[in-house]
Amino acid sequence: MPKRVLQGVVVSDKQDKTVVVKVERRFTHPVMKKTVRKTKNYHAHDENNNAKVGDTVFIEESKPLSKLKTWVLVDQSKA
Repeated sequence: MPKRVLQGVVVSDKQDKTVVVKVERRFTHPVMKKTVRKTKNYHAHDENNNAKVGDTVFIEESKPLSKLKTWVLVDQSKA
């Protein structure tokens, strides 16, 4: 089974080896037929502390690394 990969923006890098990534998903509301934006924050493991606030990053599912971290930073690109 392939691992999920999500794209988001780093909103916090204050923790050691951890970044908080905001991922936005868009979908059509079933009743209103309007496009709705929902955001969710994910804690991701950043081994080398490379990501900074505002960076666009890709995160991938992994085994649980701590209570909140089940994602790993894969790729990073400057926005």
